[in-house]
Amino acid sequence: MRWVRRPLLPVMRLWRRNIQLKVVATTLLMSLGVVLLLGFVVIGQVRNGLLDAKVKASQSQATGGFAVAKQKADEAGAGTDDAATAADDQSDQFVIEWMSNLVYSLSSGGQGAFDVVTLPVGGDSGSGRGPRASGDVDPTASVPEALRTKVDQSTTAAQSYTRITYDTGEESQPALVIGKQVNDPNGDPYQLYYLFPLTQEEKSLSLVKGTLATAGLFVVVLLGAIAWLVVRQVVTPVRMAAGIAERLSAGRLQERMKVTGEDDIARLGEAFNKMAQNLQLKIQQLEDLSRMQRRFVSDVSHELRTPLTTVRMAADVIHDAREDFDPMTARSAELLADQLDRFETLLADLLEISRFDAGAAALEAEPIDLREVVRRVVGGAEPLAERKGTTIRVLGDQQPVVAEADARRVERVLRNLVVNAVEHGEGKDVLVKLAAAGGAVAVAVRDYGVGLKPGEATRVFSRFWRADPARARTTGGTGLGLSIALEDARLHGGWLQAWGEPGGGSQFRLTLPRTADEPLRGSPIPLEPKDSRRNRGLDDAGLPRGGADKAATVPVQPKTGQVTSRDPITPRTGAATPTADPTALPGNGSRVVPRPAANGRRQDGTSTAEGGEGASRSNDGSQESYEQQGEAFRGR
Repeated sequence: MRWVRRPLLPVMRLWRRNIQLKVVATTLLMSLGVVLLLGFVVIGQVRNGLLDAKVKASQSQATGGFAVAKQKADEAGAGTDDAATAADDQSDQFVIEWMSNLVYSLSSGGQGAFDVVTLPVGGDSGSGRGPRASGDVDPTASVPEALRTKVDQSTTAAQSYTRITYDTGEESQPALVIGKQVNDPNGDPYQLYYLFPLTQEEKSLSLVKGTLATAGLFVVVLLGAIAWLVVRQVVTPVRMAAGIAERLSAGRLQERMKVTGEDDIARLGEAFNKMAQNLQLKIQQLEDLSRMQRRFVSDVSHELRTPLTTVRMAADVIHDAREDFDPMTARSAELLADQLDRFETLLADLLEISRFDAGAAALEAEPIDLREVVRRVVGGAEPLAERKGTTIRVLGDQQPVVAEADARRVERVLRNLVVNAVEHGEGKDVLVKLAAAGGAVAVAVRDYGVGLKPGEATRVFSRFWRADPARARTTGGTGLGLSIALEDARLHGGWLQAWGEPGGGSQFRLTLPRTADEPLRGSPIPLEPKDSRRNRGLDDAGLPRGGADKAATVPVQPKTGQVTSRDPITPRTGAATPTADPTALPGNGSRVVPRPAANGRRQDGTSTAEGGEGASRSNDGSQESYEQQGEAFRGR
């Protein structure tokens, strides 16, 4: 069937996209149906009228002929009574001659308008009284057998339709036959038939059919042309509006429709132009406002650097002399220095964001080995990981992973991902995976902490967004880290995507093209890791699907909302077969991640969300927060 449908695809596409073709084709089909229905009705009426007129004229002619035959038989019968002495054979000869003369005299008055046929009653042709017919008509074949039987059994006239057959081989023609049983001069019965050809009526009906067909075809074509012209008047402005709308959507806001007249189409064009004008004005206002906001952020960030430098100098002096202060003042000096570092980081991030917004960010791409970048990032995050009790492991660094990229920006992205994973990993291992395939390279950072709720995988890249807005910013940094990381990935022509499940951790994946300006078609690392609950056949409580009494190898059922961000390119080929311990990490038999139970506690007895600061995820990574430091200070 595919080879049949393939040539029809252009026609089907044209039919779906061209409303003018639809209207004209529909009009033609409906007009053709109306013309055909009207033609059938008219032809039926004409045929019935012609046949009714023919039947009436034929019955009148046949009735007169039957009366003449009876009169002639009566006159001839009176003559045979006077000659009673004649022999029987002479009487038969007289009847034969009389019937021949009767057929001739009756048919001569028709002048070809009808033929006369005589047949013996019951098919008896004895004594030479066989069938007789005028012209070259075959009397036996031209008169239907059913009509002959009906005439034999009745004394009234009967009629039927037949086809006249000729002895000369001439083509037969339709006819109306009317017959009646009458008596010869001797009083013996015989059958007399009148055959009226319907050739003229057939020609008239053919002429009517041809006229109707020609007129109907002309009407259908004319209606199609009228529909095309009418629809064109409506479709042309619509197509013009569609084209202008496409150009407006492409950014050419000065485009307008040409309006002529005062009809509904003209009113539509005026309304469209007014809408485009208001849209252009509103977009211009929004652009001006956005430009002012970006300029304000940039100016404020630049202006704050000067007083911040002065404050930094004073804070450094105070910090260096903290040993001479009392403990509370010394701790305040330390907190002041830490928050100044945070303030400087925030200003730097705001300046970077303003560069992205203004389109001034430039990419300095060169071939780099991502393994070296990952090692530097992991080395820088080791002190924080030690304080959190987390081990950072790197997988897939046996082979070079080379790509054309800006090493500074890639390092900034990975530092954000790794620090975030350590801060929100609840002391569990953090995996950093590297892979290369085809024209893409990828780095994925996997943690087993609080994870992400449904819908948070896309919102986590928003500026200043937090998973729990009610919380104070006790973890994380400026709130711009992941936003900047996303812009860095886009600047490379790559992807930065997130996946997570509540209580099951999360995974952030950075995918970059091997060469600059090469479009990405896929990622060598799947976005959803193989050790997710769905791939292991577990429910939200960490138990096998279908109940705790089921075997570990349960079929994987997709769970709506569990995966917060799907990989748009890399398909998931299937769920991994669960191991004996469903919490074991793939490829690592030395460590088992505690599986959360249904009551919200891990198997080691600690809570996954009870008062821990890791229960709220920010969208960037940083060192210890101000509140944690303050609590330590107040506890002294």
